[in-house]
Amino acid sequence: MTLTPNDPPRTRFLGVDYDPLEMDAVVSRLLERPAEAPFAALVTPNSAHVVRLAEGDPAIGRAYSQAWLCVNDSRVVHFLAKSRRVELPATPGADLVIELLGDPRFDKSSPVLLVGGDAETFDALVAKAGLTSARHFEAPMRLLSDRAAFDQTVAFVESNPSRYVFLAVGSPQQELLAEELRRRGEATGVGLCIGAGVEFLTGRRKRAPAWLSRIGMEWLFRLVSEPRRLWRRYLVDSPRILRLYLKEFTR
Repeated sequence: MTLTPNDPPRTRFLGVDYDPLEMDAVVSRLLERPAEAPFAALVTPNSAHVVRLAEGDPAIGRAYSQAWLCVNDSRVVHFLAKSRRVELPATPGADLVIELLGDPRFDKSSPVLLVGGDAETFDALVAKAGLTSARHFEAPMRLLSDRAAFDQTVAFVESNPSRYVFLAVGSPQQELLAEELRRRGEATGVGLCIGAGVEFLTGRRKRAPAWLSRIGMEWLFRLVSEPRRLWRRYLVDSPRILRLYLKEFTR
């Protein structure tokens, strides 16, 4: 990852180097980046991702460290940082998709590629955002265990130049895809690792009420909405960030 003269220094917290940017600043960066610029990634680590990075695979860590922008997705991480007098705004990926596509500066004719999701989600995205130059790749399952599927996905992105590539195949698949595209240097545009962000925009998944999000309890709403899919993330993986926090600041 290369900083430009206008970039603020990154903020390191719990082992992750963040760009401490508010939502409007991130959207402006995305809109101002030249369409023909080499492929770069925007990653949005949440609390479960932070734990994974602390305990996990160096390849995943490299995907985050090499990202063009790394913004904090978690209000829990925001509150933990604030307790240490560290300013680390919460810029959730789901909100970022909504803000980018709804910004009056966004050109609806910009080439957009959705990687992941089904045809219904793609059609809803096009209709909701008024996109006129959008493509879709329904990525195969098991990208991390099927190298052929992974390479097929990379090849599709490279052969379909887009200004914005919404990588919606879950973490860490999307971050590893973005890093491979950056490393190969054949693609252009920005890969936004936004998970379920498109589904929230299109209404395929429900967002928590704004007041619940503001107090950092959106995770509880999501857990109640999708308990079978999310119980492990929110009841096992995410709470480990408190142990990571205590280990970092009580030694």
